[in-house]
Amino acid sequence: MEIYIVLTDTKTLFTKVISKFTNHPLNHASISFDKKLIDVYSFGRKEPNNPFIGGFVKENMQNKLFKRSYCKVYRCKVTPFQYKLMQSYILRIEKEQKNFKYNFRGLFGVILNKEFEQKNAFFCSEFVAKVLNVGGIPIIKKSDSLMTPYDISCSTDLHLFYQGPLIEYPFYSQTDHVPSSDFTPISQSI
Repeated sequence: MEIYIVLTDTKTLFTKVISKFTNHPLNHASISFDKKLIDVYSFGRKEPNNPFIGGFVKENMQNKLFKRSYCKVYRCKVTPFQYKLMQSYILRIEKEQKNFKYNFRGLFGVILNKEFEQKNAFFCSEFVAKVLNVGGIPIIKKSDSLMTPYDISCSTDLHLFYQGPLIEYPFYSQTDHVPSSDFTPISQSI
């Protein structure tokens, strides 16, 4: 079984500001349980035009915000037990999402390198790190509340599967999507 970690640069003002502090261009993290990226989960914008209304989101990788994004997709092999643990954790949050909010204070904590954990609140990479920890997937030795998308990508259990424009990701279920002819999935080029 496999899970997929998606790191993106959505090119919004919000991610440009975050990029100034992290020195890394990919500043949004999501997790999916299928390589077609149909069900993708994170903490982010609930309203596409308002970065300040956030919380648990089931993301649509085909929407305007993501279509113009550059991304890296990482694949991680997991046992059925790990898969179920992570999926159950996300489903519990999805069912109780009204009780969860976006951890804006935590973002400032990352900038200041100071933990600002809040109950039932996550920012995107904090959420993905927590899900990976629930599944026993090691990342770097760092608190989830200080985790950046770049930190997640440093996990030796994650393997780069694709990098490039998200619109050219070859496994979309969208039937009218045609990847460029020069595309080769990283897994096939190794």
